[in-house]
Amino acid sequence: MIKRWPPPEALVLVALLPRPRDLAIARALGWYRIPVATAPRLLTVDYLAFYQPASFGPERRWRIEYTAPLLGHELVTRKELFRDEPHHPRAEEWYYKLQLGPLEQLPQPIVAGRWRRVTFFYTTGERMRQARTLNDLVLQGGERRTVWRTLRERARESTAYRALPEEPPPEVWALLAALTLQRGEDEAS
Repeated sequence: MIKRWPPPEALVLVALLPRPRDLAIARALGWYRIPVATAPRLLTVDYLAFYQPASFGPERRWRIEYTAPLLGHELVTRKELFRDEPHHPRAEEWYYKLQLGPLEQLPQPIVAGRWRRVTFFYTTGERMRQARTLNDLVLQGGERRTVWRTLRERARESTAYRALPEEPPPEVWALLAALTLQRGEDEAS
């Protein structure tokens, strides 16, 4: 039974939970992984809600049954996450390791009704509270713009997001030139 609903103003990332093993990891170890190559642009959310695909079997597929507060995240390689799989084909790939608070089971699952391809999408705590189906979580119009604005503001504040200038500032060019000259002098010595 859920102890703490995400508050109405909470930002929620609905995320694919690929296999039951991933649910066990989230529950027992308190983390969830996202490959950097396929990660959503912004991770500045309050909660994760986990979408369960067909791998959960006919009784538990195509639904959200669990949510968890997001406590933080770090960048690690897959082999750091799974030390017992050092030779995995993706062992050297980068992942976000999201630290989670306790998993909470929803009083009623939020069902898709039929198969839906879900990887990640954003919603709100208010929508999580009212949703009966996955479609009820989808943001529309002004609500969608408000959530994106809030995500970007949070990211800027947390330094999780930095827009790079199109051209490096002159100081960077000067530093690179100085380092290049110094390297040439060192090699000539």
